[in-house]
Formats: sequence, structure tokens, C-alpha cells
Amino acid sequence: MAGVIKLVCLVLACMIVAGPITANAAKISCEAVHNTLAPCIVYVIQGGAIPPACCTGARNLYSMAHTTADRQQICGCIKKNARLVGSVLNPGADRAAGLPKACGVNISYKISFSTKCK
Repeated sequence: MAGVIKLVCLVLACMIVAGPITANAAKISCEAVHNTLAPCIVYVIQGGAIPPACCTGARNLYSMAHTTADRQQICGCIKKNARLVGSVLNPGADRAAGLPKACGVNISYKISFSTKCK
């Protein structure tokens, strides 16, 4: 269960990484990232329909990341948790990787544990 939560966070954080570059300090906490993405956990674990709150959270997190520093902070929070999972592949990885498109968040790269945050 903890591994799935971390994977969900990683996927959605990666959705944030793309965007305009600025030098402002990040203003988004890891707690906010976790709380915003929590509604996606059941979908990633079990499949089925994506809960509306999951996509709302993904879009909200995407819109909160105004700067490169914000996106890097979000990604860093997720990577920090994802490291605990190790190299074990989660059966929900494909569902997690598909969340950006399914939720209408347009990103230009593949979601994976190897995504670079900087």
C-alpha cells in the first residue's frame, strides 16, 4: 500500500515538472503534495474508474506549480518517497503512468521512477 501511494505521488509530481522556468523559491510542501494526490491511490491499486477527486487533485497540483522551483519541489517530495519502494514494479504502474492523460494534464514526457526532477 505504501509503495502504491509513493508511485501515485511520483506520477502526479512528474506531471508538474514541465513548464516555464523562473528562479523563485518553491512554496509547496510535501504534505500538500501527498494530500492533493491521496484520492488517486484506490484507482492505482484496484483500477476501475478514476475518482473525480483524483483528477481534480492532479489538476490542482499542476496549477499550484507556477515555477520551476515549485515543480522540482513537488517532484523531489515524490522521489523521496518513491526511493523507499526500490526496484519492485507495482502492478498499478501502468495505471499511474496513464493518469496525466486521463485527467487532462498535458505533459511531454513519460511518467516513471527514472524521471529527473531537475
